Amino acid sequence: MKEKASPINNIWLGMILISVAVAAFTGNMEEVTRSSFDSAKSAVTLALGLIGAMALWLGLMKILEAAGALNFISKLIYPVMKRLFPNIPEGHPALSAMIMNISANMLGLGNAATPIGIKAMKELDEINPKKGTATDSMVLFLAINTSSVTILPLGVITVRAVAGASAPASIIIPAILATVFSTTVAIIASKFFSDRSNVENVKTFKPDEGGEGAGGQKERSSFFKLTVFFIFSALIISSIAINFANAEIITFDFFFKAFSNWLIPLLIAFFLLAGYMKNVKVYEVLTEGAKEGFNTTVRIIPFMVAIFVAIGMFRSSGALELFTSVLRPFTDLVGMPADVLPLAIIRPLSGSGSFGIMSEIVANDPNSFSSYLASIMQGSTETTFYVVAVYFGAVGVIRTRHVIKAALLADLAGIAASVVLARIFFGL
Repeated sequence: MKEKASPINNIWLGMILISVAVAAFTGNMEEVTRSSFDSAKSAVTLALGLIGAMALWLGLMKILEAAGALNFISKLIYPVMKRLFPNIPEGHPALSAMIMNISANMLGLGNAATPIGIKAMKELDEINPKKGTATDSMVLFLAINTSSVTILPLGVITVRAVAGASAPASIIIPAILATVFSTTVAIIASKFFSDRSNVENVKTFKPDEGGEGAGGQKERSSFFKLTVFFIFSALIISSIAINFANAEIITFDFFFKAFSNWLIPLLIAFFLLAGYMKNVKVYEVLTEGAKEGFNTTVRIIPFMVAIFVAIGMFRSSGALELFTSVLRPFTDLVGMPADVLPLAIIRPLSGSGSFGIMSEIVANDPNSFSSYLASIMQGSTETTFYVVAVYFGAVGVIRTRHVIKAALLADLAGIAASVVLARIFFGL
């Protein structure tokens, strides 16, 4: 029996064919041709740019794994995760990596979240009985990622602050509510569309208790380790106190700007200290994990090229603009400004494209309703097709099952919630 084509296969082919057809009528064939080459180049450039971040964060994850920290974290949220992912064996590293990925997304750490998410997907593939086909756990995890579980949309807040918005951080609460709504829809849709006959491999798994870990050493003075820890903590606390003391006025925006500047370095230091305190040879283990990050990034390049070319051709042909004009009567009915509609359409397709559109809207009038709505929408939704291409491409999954339906429903829910919440919080 011939296996049914993956939904992303049909969507990708449809975008290419529609782009060529529309370009033929609009006379944009030259732009489409140029875009196909430029998009392919951009995909490879972006993938190469990811190598450094991927190597660093997978190396740091390797340190946490060797220290036993991931098992500790997974036990804290295990009851919830077990109900959401019943097919994953207890103590399996996939649970820990998924929790770390979701936590990084909540803090708006996109560059850190992606390598950890790929790590989680690779762990999920270890218990996948049918390689190349997404399991229920893979689909649900990816749907949650595409729903953008975000508490601190730091990038959007920064854009608003630079543009001169009167209250750059005012989007936090509506963005959290919108992302909660979209994530709930993602979970419900994934469960609803799930094929109950798809039974995952639950082979016996014995979790590593950590402590000695990979690259660990048996003896190291506890006094010396505690001394290092307390000296580092004292320096950090003193530095924070000095920075706040030098500030003329401590505002909410000042706090979040400082938080965004300090978060990544502190996380890196915390991960390294956690490994060091557990006798892990942090340098050796990080470089070992970095090799895995390099290989993973190279593997996803073909998938990114395919997606980027389709999106680039779709935009340059005029198909996106045509699609926007068709939907405009409906968006006017639900109260979405016309200048925000392109953002809603491009958001699932292109992260950089949607960020550029959002930045342009905010820059034009940072205190307008359109600016407020665009900021919430950008902070509470995710680039669906990019996430699918990168995460599934890392493990060679080509049969994505119902993930596209679940993810797009979550995107639609997030966009709808953004419109409603923007009107409630903006006072219209």
